[in-house]
Amino acid sequence: MITRLLVANRGEIARRVFRTCRSLGVSTVAVFSDADADAPHVAEADLAVRLPGVSAAETYLDIERVLAACRASGADAVHPGYGFLSENAAFARAVLDAGLVWVGPPPETIAAMGVKIGAKRLMAEAGVPVLPSLDLTAPEEYPLLVKASAGGGGRGMRIVRGPDELAEAVESARRESAAAFGDGTVFAEPLLERARHVEVQVLADRYGGVWTLGERECSVQRRHQKVIEECPSPGVTEATRKLLYDAAARAVRKIGYVGAGTVEFLVKGDRVAFLEMNTRLQVEHPVTELVYGVDLVRLQLEVAEGAALPPSPPEPSGWAVEARLYAEDASFVPQSGTLWRFEVPHEVPGEVRVDAGVESGSVVPPHYDAMLAKVVAYGATRAEAVRRLAGALRRAKLHGVPTNRDLLLDVLKNRDFVAGDTHTGLLDHPPATAKAVDDLAPLAAALAMAAGNRRRARVLGGLPGGWRNVRSQPRSVTFEETGPVTYDPLPPDVRVVTAGPDEVVLERDGVRRTYEVAGYEPQGPLYVDHAEGAARLTPLPRLPEPAEHTAPGSLLAPMPGSVLRVEVAPGDRVTKGRTVLVLEAMKMEHRITAPADGVVSGVHVEKGRQVDAGEVLAIIQEGDS
Repeated sequence: MITRLLVANRGEIARRVFRTCRSLGVSTVAVFSDADADAPHVAEADLAVRLPGVSAAETYLDIERVLAACRASGADAVHPGYGFLSENAAFARAVLDAGLVWVGPPPETIAAMGVKIGAKRLMAEAGVPVLPSLDLTAPEEYPLLVKASAGGGGRGMRIVRGPDELAEAVESARRESAAAFGDGTVFAEPLLERARHVEVQVLADRYGGVWTLGERECSVQRRHQKVIEECPSPGVTEATRKLLYDAAARAVRKIGYVGAGTVEFLVKGDRVAFLEMNTRLQVEHPVTELVYGVDLVRLQLEVAEGAALPPSPPEPSGWAVEARLYAEDASFVPQSGTLWRFEVPHEVPGEVRVDAGVESGSVVPPHYDAMLAKVVAYGATRAEAVRRLAGALRRAKLHGVPTNRDLLLDVLKNRDFVAGDTHTGLLDHPPATAKAVDDLAPLAAALAMAAGNRRRARVLGGLPGGWRNVRSQPRSVTFEETGPVTYDPLPPDVRVVTAGPDEVVLERDGVRRTYEVAGYEPQGPLYVDHAEGAARLTPLPRLPEPAEHTAPGSLLAPMPGSVLRVEVAPGDRVTKGRTVLVLEAMKMEHRITAPADGVVSGVHVEKGRQVDAGEVLAIIQEGDS
């Protein structure tokens, strides 16, 4: 019987496991790096143990430190979550050798599936369809996909379309894999383009009981990382579904699997090919929980305690869709910073679920994965679930660090997605939908600023702002995103119902609209929330202070990170698109490339240096001189 459980992880998965533990009366233990000292998962645990340092390698990936935390806290069981050490066989063995309960499959199973090259061989022996492996030095065909043998989640993956790309892709994948999983082994297989990524949730006990709990569609991906998942898949026929379930069950029985896991496949037409088996709980497990009415974490704990599964799983009902909310800018570059406000409406239990690793006021560190939360919606039909999810995202109040909300909303109304015609290349090009722009949001922000100024006035605060006996000129505010916005006089078709520093109500053509306006920093951006969405607007000062200007051709760091590699030197000639240097941030490599043909006139950083966002990395002088 588990009495005190340590979760060897952070963020939303730690909070998710704690939630089930509270319902079962199990005491909980969190571990945290110095960067996560004030994180919500630390506050929610009954006990918390510090792992000194900030990098993943010296904290959440350090087996000895995690085991020491178990000893210090008196934990008698360990749940690994996902990522970090969750698929590390040595960690599982160390937990068991310490006399603790391991909430996961046997170490031998993890080892067998953790090396994907060997896993493919085992699956082929079990009769599971697989893709052929290709020679990394002289592959038999292109395009191909280079993959990390020791992990997943998009890390250590590179698409290669021709021989000239192969060497750099293999080397880059090896580095990223080694940084993320401690193992730089990679392999290659044919790239099956425009295929569906479909996975089967499995659960097995130690007595031979095996459940296949439906499939999940995970085809909407960017940089090989899942963005939107759903259960069931909208594009799988009953015949293919049976093939997937049979293959997943054969995989489980072949390796003697115990616990919750996922068998992943590529599906194109009637062709099914094994991708990998994740020997852990998946990020997207909530969609399965909502459709099947189960608590997968509770089932994990019960199986770990020795319980047998019932003879058959529950029947599915309805549809669930999940969106991953990331801290990233419009160019999909991971972001760090303060999340001033985080509110996602989920008033009706069972209809919208939010699994978040953050809350209002959280600081998003640059050292780990950029996912903030998972927003999941359930409905009787796919259309109902998608509509609920879009509504929750649209009404969410997300102030501070930029997020991918606009991308998620664009996908949810994309014609191909709505039709269920999804594939892994869907986001190779931006969704063919336009973001709705409310032209009154800047006006509301300007009016709120004026109201705030009057509230703070020390003299004659009762007078209207900018009052003159004779009006001399219009009053306006200039925003970086929109340019000048005139609020006095108002546009002829707009009437102000109320205007305060925090809320503005406007009426146009007989329709009233309410705008909530918030700001958190002097001279910082304003956040405008309304029924149709949100806007971030940065006021520009009327009399700007002198500021330093970067030299033309400067390459700036898009995010805080570490310089992994510098590939040029002053005086080198470069062509547009050539890699100048590589940054490592949030466990991913980011190539900084030359914006045009030219000559490197300066390199301002070196390998291993930590840089801040906006810091000058190098300067490219366009042209031949």
